Amino acid sequence: MRWWENDFLRVRDNRIFLSGREASEVARTHGTPLYVYGKDQISSNFRRLQTILREATPLEGRICYAMKANPNPAILALLKSEGAWIDAVSPGEVRAAMEAGFTPRKILFTGTSLSTSDLRSAFGQTGLTVNIDALEQIELMVDVKPRSFRNKAVRVSVRWNPGLGRGFSPRAITAGERSSDGTPIKFGVEKNKVLATYKKAAESGFSPVGLHQHLGSGWEKEDYETVKAAVDKMVGIALELEREGFRLEFLDFGGGFGPKYHKNQRLFPVQEYIRYFCGKIRQTGLRIKAVAIEPGKYLTADAGVLLLRVEYIKESYGHLFACVDGGTYNTVPRPAIYSQAHHEIVSCTHVDGRPRREITIAGNLCETGDVFGRERLMPPLKRGDILAVLCAGAYCRSMASNFNLRQIPKEIII
Repeated sequence: MRWWENDFLRVRDNRIFLSGREASEVARTHGTPLYVYGKDQISSNFRRLQTILREATPLEGRICYAMKANPNPAILALLKSEGAWIDAVSPGEVRAAMEAGFTPRKILFTGTSLSTSDLRSAFGQTGLTVNIDALEQIELMVDVKPRSFRNKAVRVSVRWNPGLGRGFSPRAITAGERSSDGTPIKFGVEKNKVLATYKKAAESGFSPVGLHQHLGSGWEKEDYETVKAAVDKMVGIALELEREGFRLEFLDFGGGFGPKYHKNQRLFPVQEYIRYFCGKIRQTGLRIKAVAIEPGKYLTADAGVLLLRVEYIKESYGHLFACVDGGTYNTVPRPAIYSQAHHEIVSCTHVDGRPRREITIAGNLCETGDVFGRERLMPPLKRGDILAVLCAGAYCRSMASNFNLRQIPKEIII
């Protein structure tokens, strides 16, 4: 079994099968480019986390799907049926979650640089929890609430910045003072303002119920010690808030862990991590009702592929290119946006074909960086071959654009 195979993606007779259906036949039936998602794989990923949480703590475990990873309505409906909550970052995501059947009570709205319009939309949803990103944001909230929601209780939590951040790319680090490339981090309330934020929220007529942190995206095993240190800080500040008289309903440890994108990647120890923060809460006697995590790509990335058709093979200055019928920005933007991003690419009809040769998978956009994979070792390719770009179930369709006025592919779930 190859390192990238799972229940959704299998190899039989040198060919790729998706949920038991031959990938090349799926491509012929529905056309390319095409996103294909596997229902059973998403459910399996969700239930794995659910089991870990249930075994780690008697507290309520909330798995809040980070829907920015993939807001496909069928995926949202599936996760709702599994018992998921929602992590939403815009009013549009809140609306999409509710259209999929989620009640506001099961949605945490974590916005940044929010406008009065954003807040009016959020306050209008009874039971929704608004995550405060800045002490200064409360002034805007106070301006909005009395005008239209004077007597309405609005649940809030505080997203704090523990001063530690980790992510697979500088652009994916969401905590600390600066990202690894020197960019100041815009997210969260710094430690010395957390208590003041809670007090001001309560004094302003809001109902503080939780504490939240998010360190970044794409953790690997090497990030574990830093993540543990952030857990310790999170529990410590929650205890401070409790001593000040705030009774917290939940702690939300955010997301960050994901699937395996490349062969040599050392996976983040998710089970060990969940056991650690649950154990820390138990040891300190913190009186909360629930713990929450916010997986996105962990649930959907390895349950999705993008199918592409090779239009022709090009040779230029000694370089070999497979020219395909899709562009990265319109389909799988991650390699074009993040230099650290990697998606495995396989031939759907001759996975183990020989001899293997270096070839660049080139998209159809007017952009030098529009390559799905650079100088990959691939079997012989020819016009009409179907390629599968793996781990395309997260941050692909949701980040896709109409650059060059190219169409975004359709999606199917099987």
